Amino acid sequence: MSATTRRLTTAQALVRFLSAQYTERDGVRRRLIAGTWGIFGHGNVAGIGQALVEYADVMPYHQGRNEQAMVHAAVGYTRQLNRLSAQAVTTSIGPGATNLVTGAALATINRLPVLLLPGDYFASRAADPLLQQLEHPVEADVSVNDTLRPVSRYFDRITRPEALIASALNAMRVLADPAETGAVTLALPQDVQAEAYDWPEEFFADRVWSVRRPAPDPVELAAAVEAVRAARRPLIVAGGGVHHSEAEEALKALVDATGIPVASTQAGKGSLRHDHPADLGGIGHTGTAVSDELARTADLVIGVGTRYTDFTTASGTLFRNPDVRFLNLNITAFDAHKLAARTLVCDARTGLEQLARALAGHRVEDAYADGYRAGKERWERVVERAYRADDDSAVPTQTQVLGALDAVVGDEDVVINAAGSLPGDLHKLWRARSPRQYHLEYGYSCMGYEIPASLGVQQAAPGTPVWALVGDGTYLMMPTEIVTAVQEGLPVTMVLIQNHGYASIGGLSEETGGERFGTAYRHRAADGTFTGAPLPVDLAANAASLGMEVLRAKTVGELRGALAEARVSDRPTCVYVETDPTPTAPGAEAWWDVPVAEVASRPAAVRARERYDAQVAGRRRHL
Repeated sequence: MSATTRRLTTAQALVRFLSAQYTERDGVRRRLIAGTWGIFGHGNVAGIGQALVEYADVMPYHQGRNEQAMVHAAVGYTRQLNRLSAQAVTTSIGPGATNLVTGAALATINRLPVLLLPGDYFASRAADPLLQQLEHPVEADVSVNDTLRPVSRYFDRITRPEALIASALNAMRVLADPAETGAVTLALPQDVQAEAYDWPEEFFADRVWSVRRPAPDPVELAAAVEAVRAARRPLIVAGGGVHHSEAEEALKALVDATGIPVASTQAGKGSLRHDHPADLGGIGHTGTAVSDELARTADLVIGVGTRYTDFTTASGTLFRNPDVRFLNLNITAFDAHKLAARTLVCDARTGLEQLARALAGHRVEDAYADGYRAGKERWERVVERAYRADDDSAVPTQTQVLGALDAVVGDEDVVINAAGSLPGDLHKLWRARSPRQYHLEYGYSCMGYEIPASLGVQQAAPGTPVWALVGDGTYLMMPTEIVTAVQEGLPVTMVLIQNHGYASIGGLSEETGGERFGTAYRHRAADGTFTGAPLPVDLAANAASLGMEVLRAKTVGELRGALAEARVSDRPTCVYVETDPTPTAPGAEAWWDVPVAEVASRPAAVRARERYDAQVAGRRRHL
């Protein structure tokens, strides 16, 4: 124990410790935990709540309305800042804590840091059982917080004050580690939160966590260079790791020098500007025709910072060249080894820079470059058709909504989405103008993400126009943080698209033999089906009641005007539009595996199984 100590409660010590933690990369230092979101209850109000009052001058506090939404806001914040700064979330015990699970899963799946501080039972068991306490018949040390173990990258329950010292340091290590990061949970028994202890003064000293940029192994680099030089049809798949590493310029330099084209995952879109001649747009099930055509004939696929989800690989059916090989540049060995690839386990920017130097003088054949550029031009005409609206008095389609937004946004704007039919349309059609403009959460594809995430992005980038694109399904799941936007004075804009149902899952249901059952928001008809009239709900009125300024747009012309007005508003604003359900988005260019009933009596399911069998036959294990 240090000769110099400070007597504080455990909660006070934790808040004071968090306020002194920093990250540093490339000489730039940031607060690691820049603020704390919280909803107070009997598990945290007297502990962490009192500590946040005690240290309000060094730890900003943000009041949320839903625990899951607070995690989403923190995720939006850290993603906007390339994981170099994060936020904490504190909750009571019981439902407040279990509401964190979805948000924690989203953060960990997307490799994004967030610190969770749920309250817990009495470590002393002086009061037992507590209100909201789970009593397990054979494991007395289990609480509902244990549901956070599988979705956390680090978990600990602090049952003694002094245990916080080692655990808090481990928590910061994981949050700042680009390979290990995700949700970190410190479960805090409420009696321990309030217990005093003589803390070593060194615990509260400023501490800087270096965010590493590991270089590739020379042997791996030499093998990678050999593979690229031997390839005649190489294709780069840019994932979210390009953005997290701030490797966009390094990627551009490599592409400019070699002519290798780039397709992007949902997380990687914007790695190149949309108008770069080698940017082919999205890849996979929601990809562009030119990206997927090249993927089918590529002999070398170079994955940079990607996890290769089933949407990217078209469930193992996309990369069809019998001689295709993979080269994966990733900071985690776990992801680098996927698809039996050659590996470059390193930081994305460092690896791309070294790869570019080692490939000096190498360039793809002119015929290959000419071919993908022609394909890019053809796809741009597809985008123009989907965006075009010739009649300003017409009800807009969903893709025309995107076209109207495309005409309004500037390079600095951020567009946020997560679930429904919009991710597919955006991945195919959106023209990303800057690295952080395209903000799609598609690792967990979580409905309800968009509105709270927009708050976090706005906090991370004040003065930046932030757009949350929200369908009626997502809105109905989590509109609560509109109130938070009003309270915090965050001028986010929500584009609320009303199509009276789960449009995306309805289409999938039809394709897989489910006949759109249970996917429309309609009255139940006499035969038990939901085919009656649309429900008489007014989501715009609801948004207004929560404090938003609402602009209703019934036509294409009104929509354009409303979007322009909303962009310059200094308060939270909703642009509400009911869309024409006529499909205007280009169809899927690649398959996605959703298993279909092997036996059924209904003709729709039988036909769907026939289509499924034809597609699944093309699946390949890359070994």
